[in-house]
Order: sequence, then structure tokens, then C-alpha cells
Amino acid sequence: MTTRPEPTRITVACLDMAGTTVADDGSVLAAFRAAVEEFGLPPGTAGYDEALAYVRATMGQSKIEVFRRILGAEATAQQANAAFEDHYAQSVRAGAVVPLPGAEATFAALRAAGIKVCLATGFSPATRETLLDALGWRPQIDLALSPADAGRGRPWPDIPLTALLRLGGGAVSELAVAGDTASDVESGLRAGAGLVAGVLTGSASREDLERAHAPVILDAIAGLLPLVASGP
Repeated sequence: MTTRPEPTRITVACLDMAGTTVADDGSVLAAFRAAVEEFGLPPGTAGYDEALAYVRATMGQSKIEVFRRILGAEATAQQANAAFEDHYAQSVRAGAVVPLPGAEATFAALRAAGIKVCLATGFSPATRETLLDALGWRPQIDLALSPADAGRGRPWPDIPLTALLRLGGGAVSELAVAGDTASDVESGLRAGAGLVAGVLTGSASREDLERAHAPVILDAIAGLLPLVASGP
């Protein structure tokens, strides 16, 4: 962690899934690659390498929005997104995703302190629910949100602000946002969250998170706990 500020009073914690609380062994990128290859950009064609570079650079964002930017035509983007969701769901069902160390203990500690926990993702609601079922996380959290539930995905602030509203949190200063991508960090900053943390267990490097102006950089999600305070 780069810094250890005084604990911030938090009532709602909005935590990213893949790369922050969930380890998926590269399944997200593999599903993107399969979908891109199936719908318009086979390996070796013009734009293939650029498309995958864009996918890596926009990890954490709404998946359908990424496909729209890569493939252009709405029908093709929708087909590619459906293929992506199917490939990823197969990985989930095959056991390729597991909790990152400390994730479940972090949920429990936050909730024991009276802090509501929302999990945020760029996946569709259907894929998100498949993931939650595979992990057995429904009883461990208070809410899970996808872009379709909030209006816009990351880097917009809609998901964390929706979490705050739905979970009955206080001011935005009582909102914590944590994720492993620059998009997660930007979303939290745009929301005006009282605590915004980048996490080094996913796709972004420390340099990536520093360029995104992450106020706090954590080695893992468990590092969030000393930074949050609860209470009236």
C-alpha cells in the first residue's frame, strides 16, 4: 500500500469482482479473445492486436460497450457479447474462478462493522448471478450490480452511486470504492467517494493505478479494512 491515511467513516463499500475479490485465471481475457475471433477479428487480421490491446486497457468497463467500440455494428457487438458471456459462464461452471485470498473475510469484517457490501461488475446480470452462485456469495453480501442495473458502467459513477442509494448509505463521503483497474478508480473518483482504492491483484500495475490518480493503492482487498471506520 502506498499510503495509510486516517480511517474514513464508511457506510457502503462498493467492491469490484474479477481481479479484486475474484481470481479467474485469465478467463475474462480468454472469453474476450474467443468472442472477438468468432465475430469479426480472427488472429492475423488487421485490427486484431489493437482490439485485444483495447480490451486489456478497458478491463472493468461494461463488456457490451467494449464490443461496440471494437466491432462497430450493434448486431455484431450484441452477438459477440453473448458469446463472451457464454464462454465466461462455462469457465465459471468449470471451477475456473475462486475467491481471492482475504475477500470473504473482508466481506464479513465490513458487515460486522455495520458497513453494507456491494459487489460491482461489468458483466451482465445473468453472468453475474452465475458467478455469485458458483462462489456461494449471496449470503455474504448485501447487493450486486451490473451496468444494466445502474444506467452506465465504469468509468462512470453510476454503479457506486446506485449502491449508496439502494443500501441506504449516507453522503458520498461515506462510500468506499475499490477495484483493480483504472476504470474502477475513475468511477469512484467521479462518484466523490470518501475512499477510493486501487488493488494490485488484477490487471492493472501500480503504475497504471498511479496514472489513474488512485488515492490509495492496496496489495489486496483485505488492506481496505484498516482504512474504514464505522459508527454514527
